[in-house]
Amino acid sequence: MTRTQSRFLAAAAVTLALTACSTAPKSPEGKADIRMDSDVALANAEAMDSSLGSFCGDAYGIAVFPRVGKGAVGVGGAYGKGVLYQDGRMVGYCDLSQASIGFQLGAQKYTEILCFEDKESFNRFKTGKFTFNAQATAVALKSGAGANARYADGVSVFTMDESGLMFEAAIGGQKFSYQAI
Repeated sequence: MTRTQSRFLAAAAVTLALTACSTAPKSPEGKADIRMDSDVALANAEAMDSSLGSFCGDAYGIAVFPRVGKGAVGVGGAYGKGVLYQDGRMVGYCDLSQASIGFQLGAQKYTEILCFEDKESFNRFKTGKFTFNAQATAVALKSGAGANARYADGVSVFTMDESGLMFEAAIGGQKFSYQAI
C-alpha cells in the first residue's frame, strides 16, 4: 500500500466516522422516515423471497438498512442508517459504515438485512463490537435464498435491490453502531 493510498483510506475512515456519529435521525420526521423505509424494505424482501419471512421470524433480532450507498475510486466507502428489531418490534436505530482499499471503481445502492441467530450475537451488535467483512458473507436476495441461508458467527446477511455498477477487488469491512429508542 502506497503512502497516498494510506492517506486516502485514513481520510475515508475519518469521514465515515464523523458521518456515523449520529446513529439516530435528529428530527421526528427523520425517525419516522427511517422506520417506514426499513419496514418497507423488509416487506419487499419477504415478498421477493417468501422463505426469508420464516428465516427472519426465527431470528433473535434483525437489523434493516433500507438504503446503503457505496462508492469508490481506488479507496471506497459505504454508509447507511437503519432500524434494529427484536420480536417484531423496533428497539433502536443503527448505522453501518465501511471503508475499503483496492482495485475498485463505481457506485451502487442496496438494502442490507442482518439476521441474528442468538442473544450473544444480537448483544454484540448493540454494544458496537460487531464487525465483519460483508463481501465474504452476504447473500444476494432472490427467491429461495432464505430457505438456504446459514448463520456464520451468529449472523446471516442478505442484500437486495442493488442499483449502479461496482467493480471491486478490495479489502475492507463493515462496522456498526446502535442507539436505543
